[in-house]
Amino acid sequence: MKVSTIERVEVQAYRIPTERPESDGTYSWDATTLVVAHLFAGGARGVGYTYADAAAATVIKGKLAEVLMGRNPCDIPGCWQLLAGALRNLGESGIGMMAVSALDTALWDLKAKLLEVSLVDLLGGAREAVPAYGSGGFTSYTIQELQRQLAGWVSQGIMRVKMKIGRDAKADPTRVRSAREAIGKEAELFVDANGGYGRKQALAMAEVMQAQGVSWFEEPVVHHDLEGLRMVTDAAPAGMETSSGEYGFDLGYFQRVLEYGAVDVLQADATRCGITGFLQAATLCEGFQVPLSSHCAPSLHIHPCCAAPAVRHLEYFHDHVRIEKMLFEGFIEPVHGLLQPNRSRPGLGLELREEEARSFAL
Repeated sequence: MKVSTIERVEVQAYRIPTERPESDGTYSWDATTLVVAHLFAGGARGVGYTYADAAAATVIKGKLAEVLMGRNPCDIPGCWQLLAGALRNLGESGIGMMAVSALDTALWDLKAKLLEVSLVDLLGGAREAVPAYGSGGFTSYTIQELQRQLAGWVSQGIMRVKMKIGRDAKADPTRVRSAREAIGKEAELFVDANGGYGRKQALAMAEVMQAQGVSWFEEPVVHHDLEGLRMVTDAAPAGMETSSGEYGFDLGYFQRVLEYGAVDVLQADATRCGITGFLQAATLCEGFQVPLSSHCAPSLHIHPCCAAPAVRHLEYFHDHVRIEKMLFEGFIEPVHGLLQPNRSRPGLGLELREEEARSFAL
């Protein structure tokens, strides 16, 4: 077989306004920036993306594109090392790694397209479909909006739903109780504080939430406080799991979290650590006997989640669902709470709807 080489790299950033201003425990926003990279080789076009600042596109244009030119797109480990190495003087995490992640995903998509197989078939499937949980419930929502969104997911067969807390500790018990009333007794209720609590405050809140059957407490304290995460994990009520890891950019970070015993479930986000890094995190989780859950970007995670035995479920995040459904051909919706990759489409099965995206281009 003739070896193809990368002939062209393209990247574009898009800023998509939210339906209305949104907030979580520690952050507020009114738009989301999507950075989409395309790689061309052998008559095929691979697509990858990250949710980041437009600066990630600048890093690709100014630094990383030249690293990939003329390279074999099937040599993903070699390309990964070159891309990561190019960040040495720029910083090995943050914006730089998000730029690498978009290219890494495009490489995996391109390789599968060149081989004319779906990405899950290239990786090897551990399952046919991955369970999803509905995610949103922003702190900017009224009680009625919160209840409507969460109950809507449950009515669609998504029996796990997550809401944001942490901005107003006094209001949080009422909001959590209202969420439980809306979704009934059978659905699982997850909460995400986005690091909005202190250690003792998080422990007190865990006790309050136990009465509402909360089974998942995400980022009860700030993500880099591994000692605090471990304290909450060890002291949380039986049946309530802790999670963190969405800000992991490299293997070393995931290893530290697991070695410290900081969480019950690790999270990883392939828009920040690449599909390569996500799969590495999944292997670590198998070794530590800790489950893995993907963070945001549901369309990007379906295939790697189906390929990784350690994965428990995938986050079906409201903002990204809205964007991906609008801008990507091949978007997949959950059926009975499960997301199943379309194996009849090569690669990730996604193609950017460029005409629709053009009005959001930066």
